[in-house]
Amino acid sequence: MKFRNIMWTGVAAAGLLIAGGQSYKVLGEEPSFFQYQGGHMSVSQIGQYDSGSGEGGTEILAYDEKLKRAFVTNGAESAIDVLSFERLDSGEFSMMKRLDRIHLAEFDIRDVDDITSVAVHPERDLVALSVVSDPKTDPGYVVLLTKDGKFIDKIVVGALPDMVTFTPDGKKLLAANEGEPADDYSADPKGSISVIDLDRLTSKTLTFEGVPLDDKVRVSSEGTVLQQLEPEYITVSDDSKKAFVTLQENNAVATVDLESDRIIDVKGLGAKDHSLPGNELDGKENGETKLERLPLLGLYMPDAIDAFTAGGKTYIVTPNEGDARDYDAYSEEADIGDVADRIRLNADHYKGFNQKQLDRLTDKGLLDELADTKITLENGLNGDGEYEALYTYGGRSFSIFDAKTMELVYDSGNEFEKITSKALPEFFNTTNDEIEYDGRSSSKGPEPETVVTGDINGTTYAFIALERTSGIMVYDLSRPEKPRFVTFITSRDFSEDVKGDVSPEGLQFIPADTSPTGKPLLAATHEVSGTVAVYEFESNRGKKN
Repeated sequence: MKFRNIMWTGVAAAGLLIAGGQSYKVLGEEPSFFQYQGGHMSVSQIGQYDSGSGEGGTEILAYDEKLKRAFVTNGAESAIDVLSFERLDSGEFSMMKRLDRIHLAEFDIRDVDDITSVAVHPERDLVALSVVSDPKTDPGYVVLLTKDGKFIDKIVVGALPDMVTFTPDGKKLLAANEGEPADDYSADPKGSISVIDLDRLTSKTLTFEGVPLDDKVRVSSEGTVLQQLEPEYITVSDDSKKAFVTLQENNAVATVDLESDRIIDVKGLGAKDHSLPGNELDGKENGETKLERLPLLGLYMPDAIDAFTAGGKTYIVTPNEGDARDYDAYSEEADIGDVADRIRLNADHYKGFNQKQLDRLTDKGLLDELADTKITLENGLNGDGEYEALYTYGGRSFSIFDAKTMELVYDSGNEFEKITSKALPEFFNTTNDEIEYDGRSSSKGPEPETVVTGDINGTTYAFIALERTSGIMVYDLSRPEKPRFVTFITSRDFSEDVKGDVSPEGLQFIPADTSPTGKPLLAATHEVSGTVAVYEFESNRGKKN
């Protein structure tokens, strides 16, 4: 393969070493599994399920600890695939078989389109599905099934329910209703959050009417403020008293009081200054790997979210994916080259450059070099219609926020691109349906998609999936203000565009005490390949003799 030129500017390259995963007996075709670095953490792939449906065949997975059974949304078939984890063995790879496939059409619900999410009740015989109506702008449903797949009930919720989850105490079921507009903006429902009381099977749908928003919440797009607010994903505190809901396009998180069933507030997450040392990125699709300080401001815009507790405090973890409003009738997305004649960069928006430095960069053709880089047209304008700052989508990182104040505690900076450029130099910033070196550098890079936290031998870890690169980052969260990178794993086969496990969309952590192998597992649904990968973890840290 052609050698790629790799460099960092303004930062010292970290000394990262390759460490292979543990060896294991193969009961099926050996997967293309690769572990980069590792230290005390050894990882192997012990299972794979192939839906046979291709793209969209596996999206979100929910695991039942007692039955050792997983329920997986299959968007390609508008169905739920039911998998057994019982026959998984420690250190042995096997192909997993489907127990059942339950189609949405079997429930005889009129004018519905797709299943977007699934959740399993921690105790009761309940599985919940979020179901989108056709058209998507109509109120959707939460459908309740038994764990044998028998229909129980359907509950009307807001438009486009995108995620559903049970509270840890099992008393309530929550749905994030995104309320996306129609492509032609003929309808644009209000975003909402539904709270379902499981004892009464009654639903209360919360809107954002009268809810305080801070000035960092993005609501300067098409439609009213209530139409623009679009809940995406939910996590719940360990005590089941608070829910935290991402509003991705709004670059914000809403806090819900589950004792009074009301939305407390919505707080914006701000922007990441890529002009600062430590926040370098490869923002140019130019056939080389080069992390550098650039006058770009990354809107965090997380999709998924998870919560964990440390030192008596609740924190939330976000994978900073980024997402644009991009419809037939309206789009905020543009290339820098499309508006280059309207850009007059102002150093007041950047902490890493003064005005003289910015002027010198633009005089030397920086905007031409960034011509293909994606930005939003909704932020950065001054009163004269000029763009004083350039805002991009996502942070190419994961962040930790104080759940009470929503203040930033930690951001992983440029580590994802630094690590992947070392681990997979020939496939740096490739995309998820085509092997294309440097192909995503101008738009979101590795694109962190989802996150889950889990405990291994008394240590809390974050597992962050990279949608485009197709791999999972693992970080030690013992110190929330300073997490430590542990390892990177992938089971994508880079010999073809789509082979192996490609484009992780959902993650489910299975603790050792409920795992069929007696060791912690991570199940990852891969949307483009339509597969589920099951990884087994073994850590010597904190292990008692």
